[in-house]
Amino acid sequence: MNGQTNIVLKIIMAPFLFLISFIKHFFIGVKFIFFDCFHNSSKKQRKTFKEPTINNPSASITKMQKDIRENLANKEYYHFSGTDIEGKRITGTMLANSKITLNNFLANEGINVSSIKKAPFYNMLKSLGLDSEKPLSTKELIFWLTQVSTYLRAGLTLNDTIKIMTKQASKDSNKNKLYRAISYELTLGENFSTALEKQGKVFPSLLINMVKSAEATGELTKTLEDMANYYTEIDKTHKEMISAIIYPTILLVFALAVLTFIMVYVIPEFIKVYNQAGIVVNGFTLTVINISKFITSNLNYLSIIALIVIITMLFLYKKSKLFRKVIQTFGMHIPFFGKIIIYHELTLFTKTFASLLRNSVYITNSMEILTNITNNEVYKGIMIETINNIARGEKISLSFYNKWCVPDVAYYMIVTGESTGELSLMMEKVANYYNDLHKSRVTNLKSFLEPVMIVLLALIVGIVILAVVIPMFSLYGQIG
Repeated sequence: MNGQTNIVLKIIMAPFLFLISFIKHFFIGVKFIFFDCFHNSSKKQRKTFKEPTINNPSASITKMQKDIRENLANKEYYHFSGTDIEGKRITGTMLANSKITLNNFLANEGINVSSIKKAPFYNMLKSLGLDSEKPLSTKELIFWLTQVSTYLRAGLTLNDTIKIMTKQASKDSNKNKLYRAISYELTLGENFSTALEKQGKVFPSLLINMVKSAEATGELTKTLEDMANYYTEIDKTHKEMISAIIYPTILLVFALAVLTFIMVYVIPEFIKVYNQAGIVVNGFTLTVINISKFITSNLNYLSIIALIVIITMLFLYKKSKLFRKVIQTFGMHIPFFGKIIIYHELTLFTKTFASLLRNSVYITNSMEILTNITNNEVYKGIMIETINNIARGEKISLSFYNKWCVPDVAYYMIVTGESTGELSLMMEKVANYYNDLHKSRVTNLKSFLEPVMIVLLALIVGIVILAVVIPMFSLYGQIG
């Protein structure tokens, strides 16, 4: 009872917490635009970053991130033009340390440079923090990983591999720019992981940390192949999850559309017939007619209200952690469907965790990555609790003990993995087990929902039609 009361209070408080958060971030944004940007652009030569102190066990990786930020701050965008070996004109924009390093890089790429000059517009976007590229889609990432691992397996060097991919992407300006930027960093002597990290949010942190570990162990090709398989499996799981959500949603929308059409266009025609014939309708039919009149008279207002409610909920879900957690908690308690969400999250977590442990990524770094893998606030809370437990020297399994969203089977398998020293193997087994359960649930859901939704739609429409047809029998009786 207390738990339900707390959830209700959280729902009531959500709009007020969101308003406070909105005002806070509004003033932060005003400060950024009118002070920080002006301050940074007026002092281009002073490019330093002060790293905040983070009370987090995963803060060991912040030094590299700091160095990368400082390195990026010292770079500027340049427009370049020239001709390749075949005499074809080449133009582009790149982020580089200086004209000299860019010229040397382009010459090494076989480009006869004719002009290099600063790109003021791109540099202005950089000063505002608006120059970052969007992340690669899962499909693009899988294709990229497969290409790189295949070329490396064939005996090509990493730099030659990226150069070949740059030429192959000559018709795709975004990909060409990305590959050329990676090749530039490699030419300057940077590690592959650092070159990927310097591309901002293009590559996921999971992949960057995996590559970083592979560079230390000398198993880069195998790691890239494993990551391609990993993202392929994750993509399949995501598609199954989306399919499980979209299918009933489409049926529900279709049912509402049919019902609305009947109430707005069909029933009013029957009302005209009743009025002309002077038929006195019963209470059941009268209720349906009144509902139809209300919907018809207020259709525009109802549509606007429904649209506002949907947009508000989507906005709150995206911006408010509290609101998102309440909705996710509610979703995971829905009979049958809730299990699909839980199995999906457990599969995603354990499969990712197993890959991290198998590639010798530090446990604290693993937890930081895992908190960014999922958008589920319930499981994010467990990850944060795990990080704190590790900092206190406690077991990982303690965070999963007696949690309503963690089945007992998963918990005891994690405990067994810790006890035997085979945590990565156990995580892989848990991932496979719950992935099979997830697939089975999705298949059963589709098989179950199709006849249920058809019967439900037929029942609703049948009741409405019956309500308006019954008075017609009295009309036939009068005529007879």
